[in-house]
Amino acid sequence: MNSDYEEWDQIYRRYPLTALPWELGRPRKVPVELVEKGAMKKGKALDLCCGAGTNTVYLAEKGFDVTGIDISSKAIEYAKKKAEQANVKIRFVAQNFLELQFKSEEFDFVFDMGCFHHVKVKDRSTFIKEVHRVLRKDGIYLMVCFSYRNGSAWNHFTKEQIIQLFSDYFQIESIDHIASVEGDGYTRYFYSVLMKRK
Repeated sequence: MNSDYEEWDQIYRRYPLTALPWELGRPRKVPVELVEKGAMKKGKALDLCCGAGTNTVYLAEKGFDVTGIDISSKAIEYAKKKAEQANVKIRFVAQNFLELQFKSEEFDFVFDMGCFHHVKVKDRSTFIKEVHRVLRKDGIYLMVCFSYRNGSAWNHFTKEQIIQLFSDYFQIESIDHIASVEGDGYTRYFYSVLMKRK
């Protein structure tokens, strides 16, 4: 594991899921809305930084062939239990998102709820190239990241920054600014970015 990101395993070991604001216990509205309106073709899906697996389980229940990865082996334990309770088959793997252990062009769809915005600046290019590599041509990448409206920070993005970072590898289909009441009761702002692999 990359030592820059090992803190995430400690967070999942130190705190109950109810204390983690991003673990809502229900699937996120962004993928749900896309799936429910038929905008997402079922196929092989990868859930990056899947955490306790809530979104991963939702996708599996909707007929996707899903793999979930997280750098935290404790999060993966939670996710496996959740999948077992839901009686869905999902491949969960504890691995680093900078070195995805998958074949090139293996997935039709990559979902990223809050993964990219925790990638260190020095690793962003590697991360983007890896997502591009594992997606099939014209595959869909749905990325949800922190917005500048949360205040100034190294990982709070503007629309222009997102376009600059991703447009070499992806055709950006839509960028929507959204608000979400997180598990701690606070409203946070995100960009939901729907991209197609070039």
